[in-house]
Amino acid sequence: MARLENLNLSQQVTNELGKAIIAGDYNTETGLPTEAQLCEVYGISRTAIREAVKMLAAKGLISSRPRQGIRVEPEDNWNLYDTNVLKWLLESNPSLYVLKEFLQVRLAIEPQAAALAARKGDQEAINEIKIALDKMLATEEAESVMYEPEIAFHTAILHASGNRFFYQLRDFIRTALHVSIQHTTLAIVNKKAIAEDYLKVYNAIASGDPERAKNMMTYMIDEAMAFIEKEIIEKEAKN
Repeated sequence: MARLENLNLSQQVTNELGKAIIAGDYNTETGLPTEAQLCEVYGISRTAIREAVKMLAAKGLISSRPRQGIRVEPEDNWNLYDTNVLKWLLESNPSLYVLKEFLQVRLAIEPQAAALAARKGDQEAINEIKIALDKMLATEEAESVMYEPEIAFHTAILHASGNRFFYQLRDFIRTALHVSIQHTTLAIVNKKAIAEDYLKVYNAIASGDPERAKNMMTYMIDEAMAFIEKEIIEKEAKN
């Protein structure tokens, strides 16, 4: 088992088994090894294994009942809003269809969040958007460091919206953006154009124009969606 820093034994096993389930090493047909087998594989106590099983069950990846054993749950039962599950899914060579679904979620949330941020006009929160934008503009030529300011920009808008439900999604949005932005941004050579689009969103929010803020955010996500859909069509044509 690969050792992970700052995690206890149960968390390490949870991480390893979670990745294995997402990767398909264990599935609804094969199930998981027994507790005794897992103790032997990982060299830890049954108590630690049971704690890992509880954590995986809470994430919707497995179920464990008396006389049933440990079963791997179908993908539809996985809690994709759990940041660990989402991270494992995105790290396991995510399909274009997963990225498309994520963009669909963003389309349902972020344009409205931008509109609410413009309408609410919380200057302190809007300043956080500006800070992220300034960092992005300062690093637009360095691909390796541009992603963090982009992610901060999006999560700052969720906060500026004043909608607590939107802001509760920040970890979900942040986790998925780490992969989504890298995948779509690499296809766009003109980094300056990307930064300019972000600037338009910010200006609309800062000037208190909800409709323009909503439209500009929709436009940005639509661009990424068009790229993903084009890749899907090309992939399906090859198959």
